Amino acid sequence: MINTILNQTKGDRWIWLIIILLSMISVLAVYSATGTLAYKKGVGSESLMMKHFLFIVLGFVLIYFAHLLNYRYYAGISKILMVVTIPLLVYTLVFGSHVNEASRWIAIPGTGLTFQTSDLAKLALITYLARTLTKQQTNIKDFKTTVLWLLLPMGTIFLLIAYANLSTAMMLAGVGVLVLLIGRVSFKQISVVGGGLLILLLVVVLLGPRRGVYISRVKSYLHPEMQNSDKTFQQNQAKIAVAAGGFFGKGPGNSTQRNFLPHPYSDFIFAIIIEEYGSFGGASIVFLYILLMYRIIKIVTQAPKAFGALLAAGLGFSLTIQALANMAVAVNLFPVTGVPLPLVSMGGTSILFTSVAFGIILSVSKDIEDNKAHSGNEEKIIVGEIPAMG
Repeated sequence: MINTILNQTKGDRWIWLIIILLSMISVLAVYSATGTLAYKKGVGSESLMMKHFLFIVLGFVLIYFAHLLNYRYYAGISKILMVVTIPLLVYTLVFGSHVNEASRWIAIPGTGLTFQTSDLAKLALITYLARTLTKQQTNIKDFKTTVLWLLLPMGTIFLLIAYANLSTAMMLAGVGVLVLLIGRVSFKQISVVGGGLLILLLVVVLLGPRRGVYISRVKSYLHPEMQNSDKTFQQNQAKIAVAAGGFFGKGPGNSTQRNFLPHPYSDFIFAIIIEEYGSFGGASIVFLYILLMYRIIKIVTQAPKAFGALLAAGLGFSLTIQALANMAVAVNLFPVTGVPLPLVSMGGTSILFTSVAFGIILSVSKDIEDNKAHSGNEEKIIVGEIPAMG
């Protein structure tokens, strides 16, 4: 059984290794960072760690089956995802669970689980953009038939996410623009799309229900000495964690700031990793994500089909930009946001959506390997000896 699974596991081996390493780091970091949360819930840290571990195992199952499915099928799935995603985003905005004055979560009936519809929106929008750009390459310069049908879904999803989660919306918009660039959309047309998204951004920032939160976070970041301790509490505790880590850290499980940071197991898990494993551990995490992006770029350049290249690029940029944003917040290079560290932060359903994204990227990589193997076999037939007749 195991040998059969291993034989069917294909795709970029470096990406598989990165997934395994990040998952191992995640189990250790989450176990260490959930002590206070476990105490508040009246349970042991082991129970929270086991729940997180089960999600990681389920994530590997999703990666395995997603990478076996030919990535071309995701072009058709993208249409279904778009039809489902927009109503779900509207529902989340109106009826979703409120976290920090923002509606981001909806409950999955009968499971006791919640998930962020923005995670589904990432997959939906990126697959939709990749499919549309691939189909419209001959009309890529036409505004009405191509650019308008790229701008409308991007603007709609951006607006629906931004009202509750501006940082995620901005990152997704940035990924969308990068996909347009790779998809040969002209700079003039991209400027139109960017201008439309900028107008929507100003509407959300200046008129949205969380405009006070955004302004406060930026002010706290730019002028921490002028803000009260409540508004800079998270940044200050993260700074202490990073400073206390030194080069090699305090050692696994020896963090003290996990008892003070509001979300040490999700938004600020990178600060806890640096505190326990030092700058060396933090740099190792950064290296893994940079290596991931490098391997994905190789996949993009080698993909025989435009859809596969655009799909891998969009999902790869989404994962790495989110990772860099999370780590930048933890070391105070960026104002506080609410994005987790992909495949490392405790997250339940967010791990599952991240796993699907990895599975799709590996599906594109597997297709490249299959094409090379097929080409190699053809070459052997052509240049090999002609068998004797009779």
